[in-house]
Amino acid sequence: MPVEASPLVRLLGDFASLRDVLHALERAAATDVPVLLLGESGSGRSRIAHAIHETSGRAEAALVQVDPATLPAELLESELFGYRPGAFTGASGSQVGRVERAEGGTLILDQLEELPMAAQPKLLRLLAERRYAPLGGRERTADVRFIGIGAADLAQRVEAGVFRRDLYHRIEVMSVRIPPLRQRRGEMGSLVDRMVRDLCTRMERPVPALSERARRWMEDYDWPGNLRELRNVLERTLILDPSEELDPPPPRGGEPPLPLRDVEREAIRRALAWTRGHQGNAARLLGISRKTLWEKRRRYGLA
Repeated sequence: MPVEASPLVRLLGDFASLRDVLHALERAAATDVPVLLLGESGSGRSRIAHAIHETSGRAEAALVQVDPATLPAELLESELFGYRPGAFTGASGSQVGRVERAEGGTLILDQLEELPMAAQPKLLRLLAERRYAPLGGRERTADVRFIGIGAADLAQRVEAGVFRRDLYHRIEVMSVRIPPLRQRRGEMGSLVDRMVRDLCTRMERPVPALSERARRWMEDYDWPGNLRELRNVLERTLILDPSEELDPPPPRGGEPPLPLRDVEREAIRRALAWTRGHQGNAARLLGISRKTLWEKRRRYGLA
């Protein structure tokens, strides 16, 4: 029987521009060394981080992701390490931190450049010694594999003194730079085809052919939002235009064709109209959960 391709191979194996990246990450996935994925926002770093975990010997264990940019600085430490009763005013119970939840598995540290300086020494100790202490609790060991996701200029931030040099060198044991989409123009056709197939599978609709006009402008465009922007363009077109040919308009002035908020609101309105208000079917058509759909309906005044 043929050997099933690894998640990393399935994600990256079709693209020549990522061949060296694939080989490096396959070697890293077979070990427990920290991996640092550098690149621009939207370039696919998070999906690659998940694929590393799924390819590793820890694939059956927990995968936990934390993004310092989404947490207030004063709450980051308790979110990472947890706390015990009495650790601070109002802490009547315990909270399990992200590190403990990732025990035996992988902890993804997203947007490392947003990590407050005050939290960096404790993260350094966790990486160096595999030890930490919940707030108000006893010290304990951590059996966790670390994957960091950082900005392309993270090294320059070290030189500027806004990111600790020792922490940078501790987590960059295996450092891999993910190329932006504008450097992968020759692969645009296969990238678009794969993304359209994936979106249509989730929407349970036939796969349309991409127009020649769209193929031309997509190869010429710089894609400042990288893969995320490409996916948004394709997804909004698939939702708003059910025809057999996919013909998204080129962006105007280097920006997406319409503000994403407005397009998302219209997409939800049309999905609800198409499904005659059925929440579950509309969520399935949009590729989101019913809870997410309900939250977006309230946000956009569609509830």
